[in-house]
Amino acid sequence: MALAAGAPGPLIIAHRGASGERPEHTIGAYELAIDQGADFIEPDLVSTRDGVLVARHENEISETTDVAAHPEFASRKTTKVIDGQSLTGWFTEDFTLAELKTLRARERLPQLRQANTAYDGRWDVPTLDEIIALVQRREKDTGRRIGLYPETKHPSYFRTLGLPLEEPLVRTLAEAGYVSPDDPVFIQSFEVGNLKRLDGMTRLPLIQLMAAPAGPPDLPDATYAAMSTLAGLAEIALYADGVGVEKAMVIPRDATGHLAQPTSLVRDAHGAGLKVHVWTFRRENYFLPMNLRAGDSPLAHGDVIAEIQAFKATGIDGLFSDNVAEAVAAVR
Repeated sequence: MALAAGAPGPLIIAHRGASGERPEHTIGAYELAIDQGADFIEPDLVSTRDGVLVARHENEISETTDVAAHPEFASRKTTKVIDGQSLTGWFTEDFTLAELKTLRARERLPQLRQANTAYDGRWDVPTLDEIIALVQRREKDTGRRIGLYPETKHPSYFRTLGLPLEEPLVRTLAEAGYVSPDDPVFIQSFEVGNLKRLDGMTRLPLIQLMAAPAGPPDLPDATYAAMSTLAGLAEIALYADGVGVEKAMVIPRDATGHLAQPTSLVRDAHGAGLKVHVWTFRRENYFLPMNLRAGDSPLAHGDVIAEIQAFKATGIDGLFSDNVAEAVAAVR
């Protein structure tokens, strides 16, 4: 794609925006990520009751909004089973966009990111249309090409509700001018069926997400471990353009919590014609290898730049980070 050709080193994907410094999936988080030099911003997409795509990490929103403080919505608290997991809370599909817009976003990890709570209540839940408008406005302001990296969250679940994600996503992107394999968009999913459906709907690049111990929610007999073999990667290449993999699938950690030797995944994926994007790099000690931590507090900021550089050396094509400034320093 055109953006990748001009960017030195791996692409930098702002994971839910600059979510290490602002509440995730807010206009403020996306704006800061753009200011810090991200190549792509990543909105996770779910649907409202009236079929509007909005950015939340999950359709259950009690952790990322102030919905629990709204007595008018108290009766909507419920328990649902999403991809086999029982969850209790409030869900986007039970709210119209107008109702959702009365809520305010808040920090999802206040124990680790106390400073981010200063921004609680500043922004609402953004729609995909609003995010695209932001990106295109900032492209004009900066003269840079800024990419979009949407993830379809629980697409099979939403389709069973009559609220499919694929059709409005492809339509909205096309209306905004994103239709070509060279346009700066990747669409990602942990599921397989919806990527295959998307492959028949759009020419935009598609990314198969994978997490080491799990498997696709829509294929209970499959595992990501099997999908990361040579044969599995060849199958992915039939419908996708790359893989978005958990860090441990590229460089695992040993028994002491240090980085071990890299696996063959990057080489194998490249051999199958697939890009490799790795998630997620975060600067807090809590997320870092033991030898890259600073002191004993899980909240302290360790050497995420060194961690990123170790992964860069494996030949990865892109990386997701909550901390865009550090990722830029590591890559550029």
